[in-house]
Amino acid sequence: MKKSDFAYDLPQELIAQTPLEQRDASRLMCLDKTTGEIRHRIFRELPELLREGDCLVMNDSRVIPARLFGTRPTGGSVEVVLLRDLGGGEWECLTRPGRKTPPGTEITFGGGELTAVVTRAEADGNKVLRFRYEGIFLEILEKLGQMPLPPYIKEKLEDPERYQTVYARDPGSAAAPTAGLHFTRELLDEIESRGVKTCRVTLHVGLGTFRPVKEENIEDHPMHSEFCIVPEETAETVNRTHAEGGRVIAVGTTSCRTLESFAGSDGILRAGSGWTDIFIYPGYRFRTVDALITNFHLPESTLIMLVSALAGRENILNAYRRAVELRYRFFSFGDAMFIA
Repeated sequence: MKKSDFAYDLPQELIAQTPLEQRDASRLMCLDKTTGEIRHRIFRELPELLREGDCLVMNDSRVIPARLFGTRPTGGSVEVVLLRDLGGGEWECLTRPGRKTPPGTEITFGGGELTAVVTRAEADGNKVLRFRYEGIFLEILEKLGQMPLPPYIKEKLEDPERYQTVYARDPGSAAAPTAGLHFTRELLDEIESRGVKTCRVTLHVGLGTFRPVKEENIEDHPMHSEFCIVPEETAETVNRTHAEGGRVIAVGTTSCRTLESFAGSDGILRAGSGWTDIFIYPGYRFRTVDALITNFHLPESTLIMLVSALAGRENILNAYRRAVELRYRFFSFGDAMFIA
């Protein structure tokens, strides 16, 4: 299957630059994955589309202020974006300018409150930095760091909490699980009052989620890996939902990838934690996810390939063409889609 099979034309003005004032006021395109039928709703109407006995699975990872600005010994500036925690004070990072941060480079942040040394370069150009500090690292990041918004968002985010879900609690992501940005606490309360179960997984989102597919043959694309967790309670809830005839609905592609990574070929979800580099594209047979709430994704991206695996490529591309015609808002701060 070719990368170009997942291309579509998107006017730049449809890329949402700022979130709506009300989280649940976004539009919601409903796509029947079997027939391709399309309906149009508002996100706050989601409870009407759910059934008693269904289960919503949400990614509770919290975005950390992973964008840092420091200086090299020469006085030159350097931008560092934390991608993933390797343990022992080491992080895989994106550095700019990359050619001026070879191994051995020392970087100072916040006048010396935080320092780092580049220990090695990875094959993809990312760098591994070992940080030195006194105190609690996340507290230092809250003071010195900025929210690492996706590269297609050019506007300044006035309220950093709008790039967090209302249920975010486990710090570790370099990007938000954006399908969850549409939920309010009140909406979740209404959903649960209708007999719909909710549970959590954790997948710490890396910026690899925005990495373009460069190979024309998509099977040659090296998928990035991300750390994820399925709690015992979630595994029990998901398995019970299926046993009782309910649907398992993943909130976002990150929740979907986590569930599919820990589900066996028998469809049983197992609790656990670890790294996943699962790449879902058409031809994939879903093990435990029945439906998906998601945003609209970049052309030729691994994410549009994932939703195409669930709903069919032609159904997805037709839905995206319709979304462009109706001026839906795209990407992280854009509108949503419910595939069921």
